[in-house]
Amino acid sequence: MVLDFTKMNGAGNDFILLDNRQQQVRLTPAQVARLCDRHRGIGADGLILLVPAPAGEADWAWEFYNSDGSTGEMCGNGARCFARFVQKLTGVRDGFSFLTGAGVIHATFQGERVTVNLTSPRDLRLNQQVTLSTGPLTLHFVSTGVPHAVLYVPDTEKVSVRELGAEIRRHPHFGPKGTNVNFVQVLGPDQIRVRTFERGVEDETLACGTGVSASALISCRVHGFRSPVKVQVRSGDLLEVSFRDEGGGFSDVRLTGPADFSFTGRVEIGP
Repeated sequence: MVLDFTKMNGAGNDFILLDNRQQQVRLTPAQVARLCDRHRGIGADGLILLVPAPAGEADWAWEFYNSDGSTGEMCGNGARCFARFVQKLTGVRDGFSFLTGAGVIHATFQGERVTVNLTSPRDLRLNQQVTLSTGPLTLHFVSTGVPHAVLYVPDTEKVSVRELGAEIRRHPHFGPKGTNVNFVQVLGPDQIRVRTFERGVEDETLACGTGVSASALISCRVHGFRSPVKVQVRSGDLLEVSFRDEGGGFSDVRLTGPADFSFTGRVEIGP
């Protein structure tokens, strides 16, 4: 099978995008993992297929896969890339809606920057005590479409993200499916730096949109931040998270940032 693909990145978080509006493409988890493999495939943190949405639910829909072939409910950086991919294919200008595993997402455009809303955050848990191999640790947690643990550190550059992130990601406290892990440094009022260990990628990525959003919301509760929150990610890009603080929760959470085309190509993939 030969596939035409587009490679994109949102703040360094990279994706393979496929036009499957005719629904002729059927990929197995092994094929997805092979395409995302950085040594034997195209290389990406995830793969996204554009598919028709069920009538009356949204303009379009996606099928989202992590680089290990597992399905993902939501991805903020992937959503922005998907939006520009659809814009390029269809010519839409003012924005559109699309169905994800976490619900319906709306995208709007400001040049090459894209704003997407996130589904309402849930399961906010502050000051969670977790015991690791290095001792006890205080974490915070919220789901922004996918689960995220948030840990504040003095300096994100001095954190062993891969080792510590992997241990927290699989900790029984976040079982059975585990969690993404965000290491957050406060830079100043309403501004943070975030490094993220992503579940499904099983490594640090250059950016994680839902993780950035989770970190901004937690910072509102823990450090008194106000909307909008500016977030510097590992790639050096700056993302912005806006929201309404409802006291007991949050609403109208929006993520704004870049979504860039890298290259297009054709790839042959076996069974």
